[in-house]
Amino acid sequence: MTQPDIVVRDARAEDEPELLTIDQKAWTPASGFPSLGTPTAFFDDDNPPDCHLVAEADGAVAGYIRLKPVTRLAENRHVLGVFGLAVAEAARGRGVGGALLDAAERRARAKGHRKLSLRVLGTNTGAVRLYERHGYLREGLLVREFVIEDRYVDDLLMGKWLD
Repeated sequence: MTQPDIVVRDARAEDEPELLTIDQKAWTPASGFPSLGTPTAFFDDDNPPDCHLVAEADGAVAGYIRLKPVTRLAENRHVLGVFGLAVAEAARGRGVGGALLDAAERRARAKGHRKLSLRVLGTNTGAVRLYERHGYLREGLLVREFVIEDRYVDDLLMGKWLD
């Protein structure tokens, strides 16, 4: 299989239908929260287009990463949070997730951030492996933080210093 031509760019409002489809298909009980239900919109006041990067593979929208400050505190402004990353099923295993993480690092550095941080469910082993391959370290573990489908699930805290 040949590698796709991957381009990462800023999200645009017109990306919403493709991103919503990716989002609806990507999140499972192993990677998300069933109680949130199926999303009916991708962008909203808390998650506008400008906090997203979009990956295109061979010209088609293939995934996104959502980047936002982790808090509004001045003491924490050096940290940028990853609040979602999803890749279309057809594009998985082709470098799209890695391209999004690399682009997130470039954006964070360009805006003066020194660290990227994220939370990932312990059951989302594919995502954990992706983050570790890209230099994210396990910084903390919230044991049995959630109950998803009658099963306790750990919440893993991960981060990457950019200097």
